Amino acid sequence: MHTELSTLPGRHDHPPQTVPPVQPHPVRRVGLLDRTALHLGVALIKWGRRPVRTIDRDQAALAHQAHLAREECERLRNQHEALYLTRIL
Repeated sequence: MHTELSTLPGRHDHPPQTVPPVQPHPVRRVGLLDRTALHLGVALIKWGRRPVRTIDRDQAALAHQAHLAREECERLRNQHEALYLTRIL
């Protein structure tokens, strides 16, 4: 069974839509207060996202103790070299 269907000439299911003419609308100007608020908001966002380096009191105390330990180690090394370097000669 062969059935052939054809569309009728001149029939359009979706005719092109005509676009209504665009009505011009008044342009709202941005005031000085709005621009200032925008700049302030952007500045606050930038300032809030800046990298922050925090040093705790505990970290500072440990860094100081490590510095003192390195100085003591260097002093003992120098003392050891001074004592035993003379024995080699």
